[in-house]
Amino acid sequence: QMQLVESGGGLVQAGDSLRLSCAASGRTFSRYAMAWFRQAPGKEREFVAHIIWSGMTTRYADSVKGRFTISRDNAKSMVYLQMNNLKPEDTAVYYCAAPDLDSTAPMKFPQSYAYWGPGTQVTVSS
Repeated sequence: QMQLVESGGGLVQAGDSLRLSCAASGRTFSRYAMAWFRQAPGKEREFVAHIIWSGMTTRYADSVKGRFTISRDNAKSMVYLQMNNLKPEDTAVYYCAAPDLDSTAPMKFPQSYAYWGPGTQVTVSS
């Protein structure tokens, strides 16, 4: 079992930066891949970024590539999403997620993840 709690959201202007954090409970955090998703009003939840258990490999949605960076600190059971050059279209509720241990399901689909945080709102004004 794993519990996730996001923090760090807020209201910013276009071009600003934010750093989201996700605190995970559970003694086996370091064994899990982790991901960030987001959901804007009236839209489906979409993949943002993924990081494997060691942090050595990351993947990003094309819409955030070059602007967002996912990272993790296994000693602290934390996952981060550094968001730079934010755009109004980045406005959404951001969720961190973890799959079942040893899952091989495709990383970009919400259905592939078993554990979710409650989300944190990010609003970018133009």
